[in-house]
Amino acid sequence: MHVDIGNALASVASPGVSRDSLERLDERVANAHERIEAGRADDEHGYAALNLPERADPDEIRSAVDPVADAEALITIGIGGSALGAATIVDALENEGDGTETVFLDNVDPEWVSRRLEGLPLAETAINVVSRSGTTAETLANFLVVREAFESAGVDWTERTIVTTGEAGPLRDLADRHDLPSLRVPDGVPGRFSALSAVGLVAAAVCGHDLEALLAGAQAEADSLSGSLFECPAYAYGATAYALDQRGVGTNAMMPYAESLETYAEWFAQLWAESLGKDELGQTPVRALGVTDQHSQLQLYRAGPRETLVTFVRSRETEDRPIPETDVDDLSYLGDATLGELLEAEFAATEASLAAAGRPNIRLELERVDEYELGGLLYGMEAACVLAGELYEVNAFNQPAVEWAKKATRGLLGGGEFAEAEAVAEKTELRVER
Repeated sequence: MHVDIGNALASVASPGVSRDSLERLDERVANAHERIEAGRADDEHGYAALNLPERADPDEIRSAVDPVADAEALITIGIGGSALGAATIVDALENEGDGTETVFLDNVDPEWVSRRLEGLPLAETAINVVSRSGTTAETLANFLVVREAFESAGVDWTERTIVTTGEAGPLRDLADRHDLPSLRVPDGVPGRFSALSAVGLVAAAVCGHDLEALLAGAQAEADSLSGSLFECPAYAYGATAYALDQRGVGTNAMMPYAESLETYAEWFAQLWAESLGKDELGQTPVRALGVTDQHSQLQLYRAGPRETLVTFVRSRETEDRPIPETDVDDLSYLGDATLGELLEAEFAATEASLAAAGRPNIRLELERVDEYELGGLLYGMEAACVLAGELYEVNAFNQPAVEWAKKATRGLLGGGEFAEAEAVAEKTELRVER
């Protein structure tokens, strides 16, 4: 992963960060790096996520998925970090896999779930259910729906199911009772940091992706961590995003210029929001896609409030396709170009337009979208997020606001007595109806 923070400097952008400010901030980065390394060495909760590239076991994962390795389709059931990492990997690498159709049930909208299940060849479909606790309401509800669909079709779901869960809980009990292939959610690793573990790699294995290359790319990024933002791409990104937020840039628009990385932007949004949104601090992540959102969101980022950092992600190498010639004079220039050249021109123009308007932006570059580079991108953003948490002085690894809503939901469904559920009835109303 390569990072260019030039367009976030005060000499280009307003707000921006001066080189002198970055030099001073680098002293804090050095201290934060020491804390991060100490946490990794002790396998502390959260920090242990940054050890995954050397701890994950591809052979163990492949062994677990072997009974369904020939699956024509895969249903992954999880929510949040239990699904987004896996979806990011298989969506990004779709063109390099074995053609397995993938479905991710990470919502409980009944119409949407029903549509996702329609037409799947259930007898040739694998089920990958993921929940650390084994009690996640949304995951278990969707699993019960999927299991019923298999039973109604006369398919033995126990022969098609892989479980990834914690050491104990309902899913662990289910796996033991039916002798299902199972893997452990790694200890000390929050879900949103777990893409480079069995949580994210089971789906990749079923789809035939190179797990070793994913982990090698992540390890290369881990090896680049150092005590200076000027020597470490991940820290350069995390520190600059933090510094801009301190100057009023409270929105971070993640904008990949590769269709295959659209889900990555969703993964980043959870990582950045859930990790850093504490104590009234943190940037608000926004998902965008180049070139699509040049024609929808760019107007705001270039001419609206000066509060948005645009983070571009581009691949230096990509497949290309020529644009056919046309007899329309005003479009004749396209006949000498390719879609790849048009994509590159669109990216360069958008980046330059923001800089010309004094709007901060950062460029993240991959050599290509493959397993190795994707592993590095995922790890790099995780490390950037952990560093930013240290600079904000917040716990990047908990999510107390999410837990409040979980308790309220459980109480509303009769799963216990929770004060949070009672608060739902206290909603203030001011209805305007037709």
